[in-house]
Amino acid sequence: MSVYESEETALAHLLVEVRRRAGEWQGNVGEDALAEEVPVALIYNGISHAVMMASPDRLFDLALGFSLTEGIIAHVHECYDWEVREEQNGLAVHLTIATQRLAALKERRRSTTGRTGCGLCGTEALDQAIRPIPRVQAPTVEDTAIARALEAFAAHQPLKGATGAVHGAAWCSLEGEIIYVREDVGRHNALDKLIGALAYDETPLERGFVLVSSRASYEMVHKCASADIGALVAVSAATALAVSQARLANLLLVGFARPNRHVIYHRPAPHQGEAPCPPTQTTT
Repeated sequence: MSVYESEETALAHLLVEVRRRAGEWQGNVGEDALAEEVPVALIYNGISHAVMMASPDRLFDLALGFSLTEGIIAHVHECYDWEVREEQNGLAVHLTIATQRLAALKERRRSTTGRTGCGLCGTEALDQAIRPIPRVQAPTVEDTAIARALEAFAAHQPLKGATGAVHGAAWCSLEGEIIYVREDVGRHNALDKLIGALAYDETPLERGFVLVSSRASYEMVHKCASADIGALVAVSAATALAVSQARLANLLLVGFARPNRHVIYHRPAPHQGEAPCPPTQTTT
């Protein structure tokens, strides 16, 4: 196993002074766990395409998921090989992709440094900002499944538990069982890592939903739809653009998810034979 497949590479340890007030302020020195954050470059057939700040673990998942959600490749089998190399100022993931995919990438290549912030850095024109979104088949996700996944979510996020500084993205069965979790300092990166893992394992995507520890932004919805994932549940709110894109994609979008409450921003039309549901509602 590559060292960069281990969550231990995403942790640093530092001696810090902790100040507490118990009548008077007092301090003591202890060890604290910090989340590593390093520049990670994605290089396709020798051509550098993107640089992002990321947690230095599960880097193949990150590179594969990014490649799929950005449309650089259409299928996992179009990525032939990969290698992580330590550079002077960060890490570089070298991928070898199909020749026709490289040709297409060269035609639309742009600088995307800093994607963990807004996801649009390097976009050259306004008409490139909101890309066409594919339609997906949304599964039926019961309230009890969302609650069950939320209850178990924290126990599956060791980096967040140790540092409090990372996001998590989980793949959950329709019964609410958490099957995969990926973590990263960037919410987009955590989702790309999850999508990469799902694609590599050829997971049936009609039998589950994604749960993220962040808000549901436009790009989080777009990444799910691009990966043919039909349901996204977010711990925080959804943006207006995320909701409109979810409607275009036929994607089930849930936000403000708590163990006993969540907001359904968009529920796709039911399949034939199913009872209709209101498009937006809050469950308590």
